[in-house]
Amino acid sequence: MKLKLVGGDSAGVVTAYYMCSENGAGPTRDEIDFEFLGNRTGQPYLVQTNVYKNGTGNREMRHMLWFDPTEDYHTYSILWNNHQLVFFVDRVPIRVFKNNEKPNDFFPNEKPMYLFSSVWNADEWATRGGLEKTNWKLAPFVSSYKDFSVDACQWEDPYPKCVSTTTKNWWDQYGSWHLSGDQKMDYAWVQRNLVIYDYCNDSERFPTLPEECSLSPWE
Repeated sequence: MKLKLVGGDSAGVVTAYYMCSENGAGPTRDEIDFEFLGNRTGQPYLVQTNVYKNGTGNREMRHMLWFDPTEDYHTYSILWNNHQLVFFVDRVPIRVFKNNEKPNDFFPNEKPMYLFSSVWNADEWATRGGLEKTNWKLAPFVSSYKDFSVDACQWEDPYPKCVSTTTKNWWDQYGSWHLSGDQKMDYAWVQRNLVIYDYCNDSERFPTLPEECSLSPWE
């Protein structure tokens, strides 16, 4: 999807582009999120990504961007297969979330998903931890979307025709199980320069780090 985000003073405003297994926020949902956290005029937008399985999230990462996302459209993409989830910005991988190839409680791979987008008020937490509130005098807050495209398999009950073990689809083939050499270089640059928060480095919040934090994004 190409997005152009809310310009000016967007503190407290979140633009979301995400997949979810339910038409709502149910307690057992799977979810894959791009959330764009607005800010006071002149301050940078932050991109928050998150992954839910069976209703449990708390897998946030936050990144800065290397451009102003309010000035023009940029492309935000998700690669999702049974081996990895990769979040891309303009084809640059900013986050890699790996599977460990066995049943687990962190990688969403058992439920089909819908696609959603929204613009919503989250000023209790979105900007500087809730210190900056939405200025409603500036409404409406508008994010623009265009050029959506999807290459995926249509779910068919009671059994999907697109089980990943077939490798019939390009995203299930070996080349999509890992980052390419060029993608690894881009990803390393992002890790060095743009990561603001990674839950896998938050030992205060997680004295015992979640299982998935031990998986290497490079393999």
